[in-house]
Formats: sequence, C-alpha cells, structure tokens
Amino acid sequence: MTILQAVLLGIVQGFTEFLPVSSSGHLVLTQHLLNVNNPEIFSFDVYVHFGTLMSIFVVFWKDAYGILVALWQSLKTMQFKKAFEQDEQFRLGVAIIVGTIPAAIIGLLFRDQVKDAFSDPKLVSMNLVVTGLLLFLTRLAKPKAHKKINIASAALVGIAQAFAILPGISRSGTTMSTAIYLRITAVQAARFSFLLAIPTIGGAAFLETRHLLKEGVGIGIGPLIAGTLMAALSGYFAIRILMRIMERGKFSLFAFYCLAVGVLGIIFIS
Repeated sequence: MTILQAVLLGIVQGFTEFLPVSSSGHLVLTQHLLNVNNPEIFSFDVYVHFGTLMSIFVVFWKDAYGILVALWQSLKTMQFKKAFEQDEQFRLGVAIIVGTIPAAIIGLLFRDQVKDAFSDPKLVSMNLVVTGLLLFLTRLAKPKAHKKINIASAALVGIAQAFAILPGISRSGTTMSTAIYLRITAVQAARFSFLLAIPTIGGAAFLETRHLLKEGVGIGIGPLIAGTLMAALSGYFAIRILMRIMERGKFSLFAFYCLAVGVLGIIFIS
C-alpha cells in the first residue's frame, strides 16, 4: 500500500465512520477499486478506526471526562447504588459498559471469521442494502422528547452493535437506528452511539496492537500513520455534519445512499 492509497482510505474511513453508511464496507469497496490486496489490510482497517476514535475525543471530551470522573468517584466510595440513582453521568457510563459487552464477545470469539468477511466485496454490498433498510425504517419510529438511554435499551443497542462488526453493516447506523426504534430522540441516539464507540474501537485497536507486536507491521508504518491521521481529521468534520443532520431530522435520507451503493455493488462487482 502506498502513502497516497492510505490517505484516500483514511479520508473514506473518517467520513463514513460516523455517517451511517458503514465505514468498514466503504473501506472494503474502496480497497477493491484501488486494487489494494495486502493480507494485513485488516490491521490497517482497525487503525484507521482508531483515528476516528481520536476525533470522538476532540468533539465529546467533556462527556467522556465527566463519565470517567463519575465512574472513578463511585469506585473510590463504593457507593454504586447511590451514584446510579443520583448521577446521570454514572448511569451513562454504566450504559456504555453494558452496550460494549456484546461486541466485545463477538469480536473475541469470531475475529478470524470477521477478517474473512473483509475480503468479500459482494457480501459487503448485500450488507449495505441491509443497512439501508434499517435506516429507512426509522421513519416509522416516534421518539419521545425526554426519554433517555437506560440499561435495557443500552443492552439492545449493544446487541445491534455486535452485528455491525460485519463490513457493510454500519455501526453508527445500526446503533442509532436501534435507539430511535426504542423511542430515543435522534440527537440523543447519535450522542450515545459516538460515546459507545470509544471502548469498542479502542478495544479493537488494543487487541490488534498486540497482534502487530507479535507478527510485525506488514503493511508499513508510513501508510498506517498517514491513514490514521487522515481518518481522525475527516472524522471530526463528519461528526459535526451528522449532528446537524440529526437535529434537522434527516437521518433516514442516508438509507437511499446505502441502498444505491449496495445494489450497484451486487450488480457490478464480480
């Protein structure tokens, strides 16, 4: 992989990670178009995802900091019940932990199978169609203005996120859609989806780092760094764009894009 290819893939990852169109699916399809056939491409995919994690911290650092402080304070006092009843940041932190568990289990148990899925652009195209249908059906949901994420809804969103480990199934699209189906407002659904990405993407990057330290960086340090930095930069702008779209209630419009790309991929990719 060249530096230019890595930069292009990083930009694609950054914009599509937070827009509900499947970043992993777009990476697979873009790699196919650029004729990038490196056996270590899965490691690159994980690290450009880590780049987008950096952009989440830039935009939502106050939320992330507040949650960490709340969790730390509860650990020091060991008054978990009181913290859960009185501290909204603590409840949100617990919800994120609960929502992370399903994806962590799937990622650990089926890492090799997931890697194989990244080499199948036809499967990615079909999964994009699935994502498009999920987004389109949010038009039928009727969110409640003051409803918040609780433990039960966090668990359901987490299960949905576990399915999004497959390329073509949008993580942000699936988690936001599930929250909206549960009558969470679009803005709150987006905020929870972004915060839920922190342990999910961070954990995947940590596990892949262990793998790279053992096996070596076959893809090259230069492309890895270039792709990660571009993903972080473009991810920042994608978050800002999506939050404005969510505020205007235009979330389901992404369905038509996913359906179009998925159908074209099914038809034209051999």
